[in-house]
Amino acid sequence: MTLALVGSLPRVAASQTSRGDECAAYADRTVLTTGASSGIGLATALELAHRGFRSVAGVRSDVKARIVSEAANRAGILVETVLLDVTDGDRCARVIDEIRPYALVNNAGCPAAGAIEDVDDPEARHVLETMVVAPMRLARLALRHMVAGGEGRIVNVSSLYGRITTPLTGWYQAAKHALEALSDALRVEVASTGVKIVVVEPGGFRTGIWEQAERDVVGRCGRARYHEPYLRSVAGMRASQWLMGDPSRVADVIARSIIARRPRKRRLVGYDANLFMIADRLLPTAVKDRLERTILGL
Repeated sequence: MTLALVGSLPRVAASQTSRGDECAAYADRTVLTTGASSGIGLATALELAHRGFRSVAGVRSDVKARIVSEAANRAGILVETVLLDVTDGDRCARVIDEIRPYALVNNAGCPAAGAIEDVDDPEARHVLETMVVAPMRLARLALRHMVAGGEGRIVNVSSLYGRITTPLTGWYQAAKHALEALSDALRVEVASTGVKIVVVEPGGFRTGIWEQAERDVVGRCGRARYHEPYLRSVAGMRASQWLMGDPSRVADVIARSIIARRPRKRRLVGYDANLFMIADRLLPTAVKDRLERTILGL
C-alpha cells in the first residue's frame, strides 16, 4: 500500500510554527482521521498537522484527496492522505498495519435522515456499518499496535444525537448511541494498557453532513404520510445554518484530547449541544414528545 503525500512542504515545516518545541515532540506520532475530506474531519487533519503530528487523512477517492491537498497547501502544512473506505474491512486492516497510528480519530459518517418506516434494510445496514461496526473495527485493529506500544488515543466522534433522540433521524441517533455505548465499554476494557478512549459530541457545526441530510429528506418528501414533517425538517435545517459553529472548534477539542495526559472521557462541544442537554434533563418525556410533534406537524 502506498500513502499519497499531500502538501508541498517538508515534514519539518510543521515543527517550525509558533508552537515550536511542542510540535517537534509530536513529529513521530501518527494520527489517522477518517472522513477527512470536509467538515470536522478535514479541520481535524489540518489542526493535528499544525500541532506537529504526522497527520494522515482517510478519504474515499482521489478527488477528495485533492481537496485535502489544496487545503493543506493553503495552510502551508503537510498532511498525508490514504484511500480508505471504512466499510472495507480488508482495506482497513492494511491501512492500520501500514501506518500504525498513535491515535485514531473515527469521524466518518453518513446522515441517515428519514422516518423509521421510510428507511429500508440496506440503508439501515449501511448506517450501522459506517458509524458503528467500522469505527470499532478500526479501533480493534489499531489497539494491537497501541497496546504493544503502551500508549495511544482513540477519539470517536459522536454527536449531541448520541445522547438525545428526535423524530426523522432515528437511525443516525441509533448509530451514535451505539457508538457511545461501545466506547464506554472499550474505555474500561483497555484502561490498564495506557490507551485512552474519548467520545466527542458536537452540536450543530457547519459540515457537509447537513447538505447530505437535506438531500435525503427532500428525496423522501413525496411520501404522503410524512410529507409535511419532512418539509418542516428541511426548513429547520436551513434556518439553523447561521447558528452553526466552525468545525475548527471541534478539531481543537479533538487535538487537545489526543495531547492531554488524562483527557476527559466525553466532550460535549457547542452552546446548542449544552442547551439541548439541559432541556432534555429538565423536560418530562411527555412534554418533549408534544413539543416535537407540534414543531414537525406529526
